[in-house]
Amino acid sequence: MFPGGVNPRQMAQMMKQMGIKVDEIKAQKVVFELENGKKLIFDNPQIQAMTMQGKKTYTLIGEATEEENIPQEDIDMVSDQTGKTKEEAKKALEETKGDIAEAILKLK
Repeated sequence: MFPGGVNPRQMAQMMKQMGIKVDEIKAQKVVFELENGKKLIFDNPQIQAMTMQGKKTYTLIGEATEEENIPQEDIDMVSDQTGKTKEEAKKALEETKGDIAEAILKLK
């Protein structure tokens, strides 16, 4: 039951009368790439697309995990400076939150 005593069927009918269309979108993963280079990752989110007056609005519900986006150039630099593999360099950069100098010191 929705607030105010309106059941979901009545709500859907009212929205239809107002020209609002709601569709469920099935998605396995949604990724937001943020300006600061981080990513927010939503696994198995619930997504609705609402169309009203020709405009679409998306609603996403789910738990996000945050991921650092390490540039390939940084990985290459740490790998070259330490003689370690790219995978080891990337892991060190992730552990140091992208701090190149600290990652190099950590691997030496």
